[in-house]
Amino acid sequence: MSSPGRPRLVDRRRPGATPAEEILDAAAELFTTRGYTATSTRAIADAVGLRQASLYTHFPTKAAILVSLLDTTVRPTLDRARELRDGCRDPVEVLLELATIDVEGLLASRWNIGMLYVLPELAGEDFDEFRAARSELRGIYRELVSGCRPDLDPRDPVLDLPFRVVEAVIPHRQDHPGIAVDPARWAAAAVAVIGTG
Repeated sequence: MSSPGRPRLVDRRRPGATPAEEILDAAAELFTTRGYTATSTRAIADAVGLRQASLYTHFPTKAAILVSLLDTTVRPTLDRARELRDGCRDPVEVLLELATIDVEGLLASRWNIGMLYVLPELAGEDFDEFRAARSELRGIYRELVSGCRPDLDPRDPVLDLPFRVVEAVIPHRQDHPGIAVDPARWAAAAVAVIGTG
């Protein structure tokens, strides 16, 4: 069933059950291959086969598209991290599970969306919620590492290592496109770096 409004310029050319999902797929490709600043909403609309005005019925701004893309890389993992943190299990086991889920999330899109984390535009207030969510996720990692290694000072940079090793899958995808990553193996490396055993 199609939504009311103007007809498409062309038949569907992107994966996605909805026009919004197609827009996100096109934007992810263009932002990661051409760059965020160099990509116009017109280019995104053209890649989907929509009129530019139709794109704005789904996303009011280019920043809103980027926010939505970034959210797909953090929100599901953060929701799961909160659940895991609140359980009463061995912190090493929980850290390993969280790291695996996080790596899977960073690999889920066919485009390497995590590359966009370093955009200078992310300092703007449009991205406050994304930055807060990512910071909360990092904090949960730190709590779990503290549970695994109670001997560490709260200021010890080792507390951030598993989070950073997990996110290292982002440049790995960039440097080695097409090479499969085993999320469980990558997660095990992220946990091993803190010397739990």
